Amino acid sequence: MITELQLRILPEEAANEQALKHVVARETGETVNNIQAVRILKRSIDARQRIIYINVKLRAFINEMPETPEYQSVEYQDVSNGKSVVVVGAGPGGLFAALRLIELGLRPIIVERGKDVRERKKDIVLISREHKVNGESNYSFGEGGAGAYSDGKLYTRSKKRGSVEKILNVFCQHGASPSILADAHPHIGTDKLPRVIENIREQIKKCGGEVHFETRMDAFIMKDNEVIGIETNTGKSFYGPVILATGHSARDVYYYLHEQAIPIEAKGIAVGVRLEHPQELIDQIQYHRKEGRGKYLPAAEYSFVTQVKERGVYSFCMCPGGFVVPAASGPKQVVVNGMSPSNRGSRWANSGMVVEIHPEDFPEFAPYKELALMKFQEQLEEHCWLNGGMKQVAPAQRMVDFVQKKNSFDLPVSSYTPGLLASPLHFWMPEFVTTRLREGLRHFGKVSNGFMTNEAVMIGVETRTSSPVRIIRDRESYQHVTVKGLFPCGEGAGYAGGIISAAIDGERCAEGVAALLE
Repeated sequence: MITELQLRILPEEAANEQALKHVVARETGETVNNIQAVRILKRSIDARQRIIYINVKLRAFINEMPETPEYQSVEYQDVSNGKSVVVVGAGPGGLFAALRLIELGLRPIIVERGKDVRERKKDIVLISREHKVNGESNYSFGEGGAGAYSDGKLYTRSKKRGSVEKILNVFCQHGASPSILADAHPHIGTDKLPRVIENIREQIKKCGGEVHFETRMDAFIMKDNEVIGIETNTGKSFYGPVILATGHSARDVYYYLHEQAIPIEAKGIAVGVRLEHPQELIDQIQYHRKEGRGKYLPAAEYSFVTQVKERGVYSFCMCPGGFVVPAASGPKQVVVNGMSPSNRGSRWANSGMVVEIHPEDFPEFAPYKELALMKFQEQLEEHCWLNGGMKQVAPAQRMVDFVQKKNSFDLPVSSYTPGLLASPLHFWMPEFVTTRLREGLRHFGKVSNGFMTNEAVMIGVETRTSSPVRIIRDRESYQHVTVKGLFPCGEGAGYAGGIISAAIDGERCAEGVAALLE
């Protein structure tokens, strides 16, 4: 017999399958030995009251074992003889575009400027150890894209649940834990995600696709205003329609499109800092108890949003039990991001704390037109590099000191391995950002008692929240509005904001290419 139950239980009752079997036995009157397996369908934490509950929807198998796997698999065909499609970039947009192309009988050729996901890790280590940034292999460039070594969060606000479920199932098929299908805020973890990415790559190659690393697209091959292929830095050219999934940090691509007069437009971004607290403090605040999360609860998360002077101020990419990491992708840049391992086990919690910016907010950059906010990003990242001592050391300030416009004479211990340097962020960051950030932090401190504290440190700067440029495409065909055969895709094109939404967009673009080639 198979039965489904909706339960509201204590954390220790939801701790593992054996504990859940005892709950099911209590609810159904069956003996524990008769309950062969329990599958969690949905799980979320309710920490609004003093007593914390776990809301669980589960399927219990009584006197029988499950006959189907926990996730749905996709059948991928051999496309060795299929029409070729060039996919530029091996982030989630590019990888899922390639997988969908295979489903549709087309042969993907992926070109990725960075290294494979394992080799890339060596260059990332050098950023912290030697303050060297490899412009082609870093937290932004390389197999897996910006998400591979920056977190692995799989939460999206997309309303297309069918598309979201499919993406999560494909991740499971390639090695992710089936728990991502049940959790309200699913998360693979930066330690587990590389293996999943490698499995996707091997799937693409096994089906007849190609993957070329350390191969940067330098130019389109055009014929009668149609993209028919690309030229690369290796001297090799690849032919076919092009899915352009280069990520939000490929500024050379934006410059190239601008020079070629291929229509793009400036897009709003959000800019601020990484705010790092002791995880124990966030646990105490969010779970409303001195002992924090205790033995059975996960590291607590938070989410804040408010409006200050007609612009949003909000937390972004919250990483419980995580680390702040150096995310520069070129020289004379200091950029920070956050990540969490799968166990979310560090003693720190961090999030981007950012202010919404529109192109018209900085008229001094208006002469750069479509590239205005990209130029703003570049200038702010260089200012941060200068204020950090022209290394990957990050300028930082205690939270209350920032709000009160005071210098910090020392800083708390941080997860940011290149090191911190006490710096008056309130003084040299743009006033448009700092005034709103101060008001936003005051508000968050009022609604969350204990959040405003000098135990927390603000680390500069968080600028890569999304692409500062949108590559304009047709809503129906996903093809560029004026250039045939070009399919702008994912975060770098301005149509996604995270792993899941980029993956969904990759699938859409693959379907657009298939329609073109029919």
